[in-house]
Parts: sequence; C-alpha cells; structure tokens
Amino acid sequence: MQEIIEQIVDYLKGIWLKRRFIIISTWLICPFAWIYISQLDNVYESDARIYVDTQSVLGPLLKGLTVKTNPEVQIRLMIKTLLSRPNLERITRMTDLDVRASTPEAYESLINGLKSNIIIRKTGGRHDNIFTITYQHKDPEMAKNVVNAALTVFIENTLGENRSDSNSAQKFISTQIKDYENRLLASESRLTEFKQRYSGVLPGQYGGYYQKLNIVKEQLKITELNLLEQETQLESAKAQLSSSPSSNDNAQNNIMNSNSIQTTYDERIAELEANLDSLQLRYTEMHPDVKEVKRRLEHLNNQRSQEISEYLNATNGSDNNKLSTSQNPVIQQLQIQVNQLENLVASTTVRVKNYRKQVNELESKIHILPEIEAELTSLNRGYEITKKKYEELLNRQETAQLAQQADETTNPIQFRVIDPPRASTEPAGPKRVLFLLGSTVFAFGVGVALSLLFSQVNPVVTSSSQVSKITGIPVFGIVSATENLGLKRWHRRKTIFFIISNSLLLIMLAFFMLYAIAPNVILAPIRGVL
Repeated sequence: MQEIIEQIVDYLKGIWLKRRFIIISTWLICPFAWIYISQLDNVYESDARIYVDTQSVLGPLLKGLTVKTNPEVQIRLMIKTLLSRPNLERITRMTDLDVRASTPEAYESLINGLKSNIIIRKTGGRHDNIFTITYQHKDPEMAKNVVNAALTVFIENTLGENRSDSNSAQKFISTQIKDYENRLLASESRLTEFKQRYSGVLPGQYGGYYQKLNIVKEQLKITELNLLEQETQLESAKAQLSSSPSSNDNAQNNIMNSNSIQTTYDERIAELEANLDSLQLRYTEMHPDVKEVKRRLEHLNNQRSQEISEYLNATNGSDNNKLSTSQNPVIQQLQIQVNQLENLVASTTVRVKNYRKQVNELESKIHILPEIEAELTSLNRGYEITKKKYEELLNRQETAQLAQQADETTNPIQFRVIDPPRASTEPAGPKRVLFLLGSTVFAFGVGVALSLLFSQVNPVVTSSSQVSKITGIPVFGIVSATENLGLKRWHRRKTIFFIISNSLLLIMLAFFMLYAIAPNVILAPIRGVL
C-alpha cells in the first residue's frame, strides 16, 4: 500500500512539473468553448398534460356479450407508435415545418429532430393514466404548435384505432365465414355424392357393418326357430287330423243345422230370425211381412250352405291324399288349423330365405363395407368440424357487430386535457452553466493528461526513493538546491504564472456564468456605452 501511495505521489509531482501543459490546454480550449456556449440559441419548452379515462359505462353491462379489449395495452401501443414516421410527417404538415425544409436532407433532419425532441411520458401514479407531451424549440410558438399537433395526433389515432380494429375484425370474420361456408358446401356435396354412390350398402339405423351383420344373424336364428316350431305344430295337427274318425253319415244335416262354422251370412240370418219371431207374435203366417222375411231367410240359408260347401271343396279338393271332406266340426277346425299352419310355414320360410340372403350379401362384402363405413365416418367428421367452426364464426360475427355498435355509441377511451400547451416566456435551455463547468473540467482534464503523458515520456526524478529504484544504488543523503543556482526562483515564477493564469480563467468563467444566468446584467452597460 505504501508503494502505491508513493507511486501516486510521484505521478502528481510529475504532473506538477509539467503543469505548463495544463495552462496551454485550458487557454486553448476554454475561451473558445465558453464563447460557443454563450452564443447557443435559447430553447423554449412547451408541454401538455392529458388524462386518459378507460372506465366505460357500458363495460359492466356488455360483459360477456362483446369482446373486451384492454385499453391499457392499446394506449401503450399508441404511445410507442406516436413517433412513427407517418405521424411525424403529419405533425410537420400541421405545423408548417415541412415548408422550411427546402431539400430532402433538411426534411430528414427535421423528422429526426422531431423524433428525438418530442417526449411523451406517464407522469401520474401507477393506476393514473396521466401523460405529458413535451417539446423544445427555438421559437416558443412553434414549440406550442408542435405539442398541440402531437396531442391531436395521439387522440385521433387512439380513437381511430378502435374503429380500424373493429372494421378489420369484421372483414376478417366475414372472409372466414365465406371460406367456411364454401368448405361446408363442398363437404355437403361430397357427403351427398358418397351417399348416392353407396346408397345400397351404407349402414342404416342399425349402426355399423358388424353390428348390422350380427343383428341379421340373430333375426335369422329367431326366424329359423319359429319355422321349426311351426313345422312341428303342423306335423302334430296333421297327425291329429289323420287319426280323427271320418264319418259322412248325416254330415250334411249336421253342417246345415249347426252353427259351428261361421260364415258371412250368420249375423244377417240371426237378425232376420229375431225379426221373424217379432212379426209372428203380431201377425199370422199369411201376413206379407212375415212371408217376405221367411223368403229372405230361406235365401240367406241357401247362400250360407253354398259358402260352406265351396270352402270345404276348396280345402279338400286340392290334395288327393288328404282325408275326404268331413262334415264333423272338430275335423273342420283341425283342417282349418292345418291350413293356417301351412300358410305360416310358407311365410316364415320366405323370411328365412330373405335373412339368409342378407347374411350372404353382408358376408360377401366383408372387405368392402368397412372401408365404405370408414370413409363415411371421415366425411361425417369433417362435415361436423366444418359446421361447428362455421357456427362459431357466425356467433363471433354477431359478437363483433355488437361490440362495434357499442364502440360507436360510446368510446371506451375518453381524453381530458388537463393542461393545454402554451408558449413559454422563459427559455428552458440550454444549460449553459453546466456546459461551462463541463468544458472547464474537460480542458483541465486534457491538461492533466498531457502533463502526465509528457512526465512519463521525459521523466524527472522527484524523490530519493525514485533514484534508488532507477539506479539500484542506495541513497545516503540529499543536497538541496541553493539560491545561487536560481532553481527555486525559477520554480516560484512558474507557480506564480500558473496561479495568475488560472485566476484569469476563473474570472472569465465567472463572467460567462453571469452572462448565462442574467444576460441583461452584462448587456445593459455595454448597450449604455454604445
């Protein structure tokens, strides 16, 4: 640590010995820098404060009915895009700044100047949307006009962005609806064409191919079992019929006198017989009504007998191996049962053949139908997905239209200008005092750096320890310079000159700082003399 301190002290001594470079640099830099700073044009600042209200009255009412956008994000986006080139060009046209630019290079410089000098920042709290727009210019009126133009562009762009977003959303949704409508029609056309092409082999209400095949097989088993039962019942009825006694004695009388066989004339005969009994209670046998009823009753009995004969002849005449026509009611009932069972067996046999044919057809298409069903399932799935998306887009279109109508009714973002821009009477810059101090420090730093550099290039021994380090020989004593050599006088004159030079610079610095702070105080005596 001691060595470091000694090294620093040696550097400071070397700088002090070469202090003439400090004088040279300060006198070469400071006066010119101070004159330039004092001649800088005054800059006037204008600002405006605006409050952005994002609380809409319709917001809670339309919650869940419309698509709600985040106004905070929209405001931040508009702040970032406020200094875009189109907006800056619009500001130049609104303030007539573009007229002052006679060349493309000057116009580009004007745009870049606006972009760097227009400042918009949030000045309120975290939840307070208060923004300040600031701009500096040599002309206070121009600064005011630029701030006013930037404020107008900011408000109009934010409100116009809502309309633009709504219109863009409407156009996008309409385009998508048209696209999905075409896709839906194409899906319906493909599905219809597919169903028409495979109308005979498509799965019906029973489900898929394998389910339909299983159902047909089950129905075939049930029908075959019914056929077996009916055939068994038919054989049993035939056995009973063949074992029944066949007697034709008095059969015709029994049939004609009995009511065991029903015909289509039985009800009418019973009605006429009742009517005849009623007439005979009131009239004699020779009464015309009684004769008429008896004639009609005889005619109906003849027709009934003829119908029974035709039925028995039709039943027994077709088969020579069957029993002869019997007039016994029991045999007749057995015969009728046999005929009914034969009809049932015949119809069931047809059903069995039909089911077997369906099973054979389905089994023959075991390699085709699953592929058809898979393709049909794919078509139906694509159709349902497209239909669902189409319906969702229709709902979103209704939501977007409602949101647009709500935006047109009341703006979700309200702007309130708290402090409008005004032309400043006092300049806001440049900060001449800081520039003067900075240029002075810079010039002094340059002199110190040059002194250090030349002290290292052309070193001077300043201490005994430095001699020991350079030569490697220990130092046992020091002899100071005497007055006869004139070294002390020379160093004293250099010190006095350094002090006088810096004092003059400080006086000049004070003069320029006073001019920067109160220029009228300096200019008033000069104007009085002139």
